[in-house]
Amino acid sequence: MKIRNTIFLVVCLFAGHALSINNSINQSFLLPAKGLDNDQFDQFILGKSFFRIPWVESPTATTARDGLGPLFNSNTCVNCHNKNGRGKVYDHDQVVDRSHVVRLSIPANDSEKHQQLLKMQGFIAEPTYGAQVSVNGVSGVPYEAKMEVEYTDVNINYPNGAQATLQQPNLKLTNLGYGALHPQAIVAARIAPALVGLGLIEQITDEQILAHEDVDDINGDGISGKANRVWSLETNKTEIGRYTWKASAPTLRHQSANAAVSDMGLTNPLHPNETCTSKQTECLKAPKGDYFEFDLTEPRLNAITFYLSNLALPSSKKSNKKGVQLFESTGCSDCHQPSYQLSSVKSIHPYSDFLLHDMGKGLADGRQEFLASGSEWRTPPLWKTYRVSQILGKQKNFLHDGRARTVEEAILWHGGEASKAKALFMNLRQDQRAELLKFVDNL
Repeated sequence: MKIRNTIFLVVCLFAGHALSINNSINQSFLLPAKGLDNDQFDQFILGKSFFRIPWVESPTATTARDGLGPLFNSNTCVNCHNKNGRGKVYDHDQVVDRSHVVRLSIPANDSEKHQQLLKMQGFIAEPTYGAQVSVNGVSGVPYEAKMEVEYTDVNINYPNGAQATLQQPNLKLTNLGYGALHPQAIVAARIAPALVGLGLIEQITDEQILAHEDVDDINGDGISGKANRVWSLETNKTEIGRYTWKASAPTLRHQSANAAVSDMGLTNPLHPNETCTSKQTECLKAPKGDYFEFDLTEPRLNAITFYLSNLALPSSKKSNKKGVQLFESTGCSDCHQPSYQLSSVKSIHPYSDFLLHDMGKGLADGRQEFLASGSEWRTPPLWKTYRVSQILGKQKNFLHDGRARTVEEAILWHGGEASKAKALFMNLRQDQRAELLKFVDNL
């Protein structure tokens, strides 16, 4: 027994040492933050298990992970966040990946019902298919649709004669399982964001975010960022949004609950009802687990939230001074705010103001989410761009729908409030553009 315990101790010490020194790309966003005590580490591991292990449909012999669906996109969180990184457009051979989802809505009218829905959920769901297309269904429940994404080349000319080619996405829903879409349906693509520094973002105060708000562009710089003010299902009041592509979720727990019900069909304390619409009879009749009140119970939702909140933030590459100066002089840092002071001894560098900005017609998808219009987006944080990109390999998938293959392409898609910054970037010498892109790529 003594020998066995000694071997076990050595293995544990070796494994712990390996974790402490393994800062490889594949492990970048998988390790726990430093300083967790034993109870917190146990909660981290519990949350990690619910995040990684697949869910199954009801009824089943297990009560721990049943409740999948009836309609869903994936049966586990990691299918959309491989290695806790960003999603991608294609899985293989032009087959759209599960981490590329389609949100549905219709324009709001002036009715009291629609105005109340806008206040409480931020959009008006498509009446037949709901808020998000599900590409899978449990036994006896037809899936909603399949997706196809093709691209049209768009050539961009720099003032010095250089040329870049952008990809204009063309999204198509096929095999609609429940009839035609509403004639005014808004079809909006999204890829899953990387799970970088989520707990740290929550520590940024509302006051720090609002300090950069300039809704009426009083300073005349052409940038009129505004905070999204969203309804919280946790506090039953309006809060400042800071998560998702349109800042429509106020807290990490809120966003985790949203993803659970939208992507996997898991009811939870914030979303107690299935996502079936009134026109989806097979979905409404599907068996449900009866062991717990919710598919994802409150302790399990809290464990997942704790896991995501306490993922370690890996180191960055060393910044190049020229790139920093160009990032500032072109106006990129006006929206991609570099840093926030969380305490007297702790600062973070997410490179985002977490505000909404009108990015112009080229990036507009027409979808409203609370105060975010169809052309407004939250400034995406740029931190750890290098590590996120390396995990993805060839498919870098920048921007909300993954259309940009490089940071350069992402910049060239900027419009609206970012038009001035894009013009300044395009007028840089080629070597200066390379320095700026290198800086962002290595964050």
